[in-house]
Amino acid sequence: MRGKTSLLLIGATVAWACGASAQTTLRIGLNEDPDILDPTLARTFVGRIVFAGLCDKLFDITADLKVVPQLATEYKWSDDNKTLTLKLRQGVKFHDGETMNAAAVKYSLERHQNMPGSNRKGELSSVASVEAVDDATVALHLSTPYAPLIAQLTDRAGMIVSPKAAEAMGDKFGTKPVCAGPYKFVERLAQDRIVVERFADYWDKGAVAIDKVVYLPIPDTSVRLANLRSGQLDLVERLAATDVESVRADKTLAFTSVTSLGYQGITFNIANGEMAKTPIDQDARLRKALELSLDRDAINQVVFNGVHQPGNQWVAPESPYYADNVPIPKRDVAKAKQLLKEAGQPNPAFTLMVPIGPEVERVAQVIQSMAQEAGFTIKLQVTEFASSLKLAEEGKMEAYLIGWSGRTDPDGNLYSFMACKAPLNDGHYCNETVDKELALSRSTSDVSERVKHYKAVAAQLAQDDPIIYLYHVKWLWAYTPKLKGFKAVPDGMIRLQGLTLG
Repeated sequence: MRGKTSLLLIGATVAWACGASAQTTLRIGLNEDPDILDPTLARTFVGRIVFAGLCDKLFDITADLKVVPQLATEYKWSDDNKTLTLKLRQGVKFHDGETMNAAAVKYSLERHQNMPGSNRKGELSSVASVEAVDDATVALHLSTPYAPLIAQLTDRAGMIVSPKAAEAMGDKFGTKPVCAGPYKFVERLAQDRIVVERFADYWDKGAVAIDKVVYLPIPDTSVRLANLRSGQLDLVERLAATDVESVRADKTLAFTSVTSLGYQGITFNIANGEMAKTPIDQDARLRKALELSLDRDAINQVVFNGVHQPGNQWVAPESPYYADNVPIPKRDVAKAKQLLKEAGQPNPAFTLMVPIGPEVERVAQVIQSMAQEAGFTIKLQVTEFASSLKLAEEGKMEAYLIGWSGRTDPDGNLYSFMACKAPLNDGHYCNETVDKELALSRSTSDVSERVKHYKAVAAQLAQDDPIIYLYHVKWLWAYTPKLKGFKAVPDGMIRLQGLTLG
């Protein structure tokens, strides 16, 4: 019934989007409905996909992960690595016609740092002050050297909003965002569509050819693909791994993929409210037993036909930042049972919150079945995606099957989730050793030195298991061959510049 309803809704949306207009309209099927469209407050992957069309950043990345200019044209570090000076692109307008300048950049960065509920605060925690040197120059003064800063500015922390609009809208800014991207916001209907249209005064207007983009959240992967095949969608993100073979064989479709920068895993509620008092959240031996009951390779094969990559850290094993002192543990049900016996909990039970979606629900079912062999009873709480994020933030979960889309610098996969009081640390995990090593890893750009600190972090996390990392996904896209210019980038974003729709 859910699938049939989705098909009907999309048919109605497409009729609305196309109508009698001769404009080109790109229809993109999303795996979930994004959360708030405010780059300071947002935290979803699909929200970042929409932001890629709405909000330019100070810098961007290429398919080979090189940093390139966007709103900033160049940067320079001071000799002591404690001041970062940015030169800004001239002639840039926000969607409300206001000028993007150093004052706007200062405003946006300070908003990221200081706005209540900001999820960017941890990403900019080393920035002590922001100085508008002149209209085209901004200086970021740091309290301590912070190697990942440029990488942070290639994502939401580097998105610049219109100060005029942000002041007028306050905490409602996300209902009508005003940025300096290639497309401007038109409307949003929750769980149905987000519509943006080409911004006539975009600084790089020659790179923007499609008139309108409609983002359609469709959690069911089969329904997304059916709508693509029927011509009601032009592009779908996160194609089901089990559909890759049939899509590759379909001459009416195009396909591309790339390994992501992120991870998928189980986050535990270590100390966030009353629901943290369950035995698995309070005793690391139970979490270790759960990990030992799982076979990561089997999960990948059973659910994903072996498409994704098993892993046990915040970066994949081939990353130069992977801590090889903590390799992927093999499944050991006997040892898991022994740990449960030692903990006095031979048959522990807990609830695992799972976002709606056929693949992630299947992963949860496989986990449930494997863990049962060791003595665990797992209840699955299937929850709408944005709602699950809110519940986790409020501590209304015992364990949560959730992932992170990944960042170019490993700090972006780790600090905000593991540092004490970090904004995305939903389980409120806190360890002095981890905090110390994370701080040290941020203070140098030397890869070998950073790896030393990540090894110390990995060793501590392997004892505590606040997150059981499971696998690293491949981003899988299917689209109409009429869409030209699409590039697969490891961050999973859909960049609209350079796209044409014939």
